[in-house]
Amino acid sequence: MPHLTDGFNFLKKLTPLRILNAAQVVGSYIWSRFSGKARHWGQPLSISFEPTTSCNLRCPECPSGLRSFTRPTGMLDDVLFTHTIDQLHKRLLYLIFYFQGEPYLHKNFLNLVKYAADKGIYTATSTNAHYLSDENARQTVESGLDRLIISIDGTTQETYAAYRIGGNLEKVLQGTRNVVKWKKQLKSRTPHIMFQFLVVQPNEHQIEEVKELAKNLGVDEVVFKTAQIYDYQNGSPLIPTIDYYSRYKNNGNGTYSVKNKLLNHCWKMWHSCVITWDGLVVPCCFDKDAEYRMGDLKEQHFNSVWQGKGYRQFRQSLLRSRSEVEMCRNCTEGTKVWA
Repeated sequence: MPHLTDGFNFLKKLTPLRILNAAQVVGSYIWSRFSGKARHWGQPLSISFEPTTSCNLRCPECPSGLRSFTRPTGMLDDVLFTHTIDQLHKRLLYLIFYFQGEPYLHKNFLNLVKYAADKGIYTATSTNAHYLSDENARQTVESGLDRLIISIDGTTQETYAAYRIGGNLEKVLQGTRNVVKWKKQLKSRTPHIMFQFLVVQPNEHQIEEVKELAKNLGVDEVVFKTAQIYDYQNGSPLIPTIDYYSRYKNNGNGTYSVKNKLLNHCWKMWHSCVITWDGLVVPCCFDKDAEYRMGDLKEQHFNSVWQGKGYRQFRQSLLRSRSEVEMCRNCTEGTKVWA
């Protein structure tokens, strides 16, 4: 039932112009893929907007946690955000408030959510849930947020903290309870609450336990995510032993390789993009240090970036050879649609 409610809520966001845009995006992707010539006739169906690069945790495979960025840390400017949404909202269907960092550290985060929600955009965020106080939980429900993804990578403090270094599992659970409570009290169908469980070797034995925990707390859905390991070639204690949840194949000689084939196309380059807290447009969530910068929204209109020469050349390079792009070599995402 929660899945049906969330699906119906998503479908309510569709408008004739958004449907037309989706057709343009799909059509241009198919034409580009089979002609070998990059074209784009629409605007993104979805974008990720980064509220901040700051984070309270120290997760070992996360640039925010490792403090390993070369780009600066900061907070999204409200005017930059609203100006961009004003340009895109008529065609934009899905907006996720997340790239790196913890969104709730942005003091106006929920006001930004409400601004986008009031435009009829399906809104989502991903959080470590350490800041879901009773008041923040109430405001989260009132903001109109459609989907709340809560990272929970263990069902005991010891296992949780093995990856979420510096984290407190009880805070995560209490924050979840707070949101569930306010959904009921305000008689709201949103947000759709999801537990996201990043499967790594230290927690893979708790997969069934997290399902039961979610059920007991009133969480709507549990999703399991495979971990991206940066130095995977010689193995890692984080790579799961359960093959289904690993992005990497054990070659039997002490080395590992990415499972999927590196095909010369990428659906993400046509349907979505990421905007950093300081207005840089980058191709996807794998570009965590904003190395492949398509443009700067502090200086350019979004469409001039999306349809610009840099983006066209980048899309064309993927059609020619994805192996030329460093970040694509450790990617298992872009070829999942129409692969």
